[in-house]
Order: sequence, then structure tokens, then C-alpha cells
Amino acid sequence: QVQLVESGGGLVQAGGSLRLSCTAIGRTLSSTPMGWFRQPPGNGRDFVAAIGGSDDNTYYTDTDSMKGRFTISRDNAKNTVYLEMNSLKPEDTAVYYCAASNYSGSYYWQTYEYHYWGQGTQVTVSS
Repeated sequence: QVQLVESGGGLVQAGGSLRLSCTAIGRTLSSTPMGWFRQPPGNGRDFVAAIGGSDDNTYYTDTDSMKGRFTISRDNAKNTVYLEMNSLKPEDTAVYYCAASNYSGSYYWQTYEYHYWGQGTQVTVSS
């Protein structure tokens, strides 16, 4: 049984930063493809970033509004994946989810590539 536990969300003013954490129980993340997604109120779940399993290649959304502001990383010693978010905007308000895959697929931006999901952490950016 794999459990992903997110933390680090909260309320922040526009222009601020947050670092989200995703810690795994029951799975070693050092060789696990991981992704971060977000779901704004009333919308679907959108891809934010991913990091490879057998390598540390990183992938980011093509959405212009998020480019250059988010960074995904992994700390193998802590079995944790992070999402660093800078220059936050009110439109970044969403529930953020981390996800883990059982294999390195080609469609890392798709939710169906992932087999395990965290419970989500709320990020609210005030203007």
C-alpha cells in the first residue's frame, strides 16, 4: 500500500512563495516517476510538473502563466518530492496534488499515467 502525504499549502499573498512537500509511505521515491497537479475551484486537474523515476529529468507545464515560477525536486534521503512555487498569483489558487506512477510512461502530463495520489493540499493566494 502506497500512501502519499502532502503538506506545505496555506494562505499567501500575491508575490509570495510556498514549498509543497510530498512524502511517501510504502514506496521509495528515488526510482519513482512523480508528478504535481493542481485543481482550481470548479475546474479539472491540471499538470504542473513531473520528475523522472530512473533519472532526475524534470518536466513542466506549457501553460504560460506557470512557466519559470515552479520547480520540482526530490530528496531521496527524506523520501520526499517538493514543488517550489514563487511569484504566486491569485490564479494559482487551487488544491495541489502529488502523484506517483508505477512505471516511466511517455504521458507524464496526463492524470492516467499515475497510480497513487495524495489527499491534496490547499494553496490560496490573496491579491
